Amino acid sequence: MPSSRLASRVLVGLAVYGALFYAWFTAIVGFIEHDPDRRAILWMTGGLIVVWIVLGGMLMRLGRARFAAWVGRLRLGWRTRFVLLCILMALLEEAVTTGLTNLAPWFGGVTDAARITASKNYLEVVCLHSVVVFVPMFVAWAVILSFFDFAPVEVMLLYGLTGWLAEWMTFGSDNIGMVGMWTFVYGLMVWLPAWTVPRGRHVRPARWWMWPIAAVGPLFAGIPFVPVVLLVRWLIGYQG
Repeated sequence: MPSSRLASRVLVGLAVYGALFYAWFTAIVGFIEHDPDRRAILWMTGGLIVVWIVLGGMLMRLGRARFAAWVGRLRLGWRTRFVLLCILMALLEEAVTTGLTNLAPWFGGVTDAARITASKNYLEVVCLHSVVVFVPMFVAWAVILSFFDFAPVEVMLLYGLTGWLAEWMTFGSDNIGMVGMWTFVYGLMVWLPAWTVPRGRHVRPARWWMWPIAAVGPLFAGIPFVPVVLLVRWLIGYQG
């Protein structure tokens, strides 16, 4: 079976699992949870799924060919273009999550604990928490694609798993069961940019043993930047 077809089937399986897991979890929490902030977080998470994964994913799928053709006319090296587009997509995703966090009262949240981002301030989120650490991971993927031929769907799956691993490592084992959601949240940051990578470039086929390396390797690219971000937070007196 071609690896791109396998990646597609894995993503379909994760989508089905993620939908069932969220439906089950929502039913359980809706029945036993009385904390309004926790309930608000659940609805904000649902909002992220609808806005970013379902609607955003549909728009990306419908416009991918036209987008790739337009971007291909830009006078930038494909690696630079890929990294910049990944950053743009990550910024858009965090705009969705931060926007939902600021709508917490609409979802029934009553305290500052009702949020799905580290801060309600968008610049704090992207500059001191998330996107700043994603950048070296995107660069790592540009390097990987310089040597190996991964299809866009494979890039989506593997970086999505990288994001899930990062969430698990950072925020604990509660995220293990959320592999379906996190794979799509992170995977959609790189899927559309991967369509702009030129076909027919001189690279080697990506063998099966490259999949775990490509899923875990970008984490090691991002880890050295974490102490830098923590130092910057300390220098500016940021307490978030």
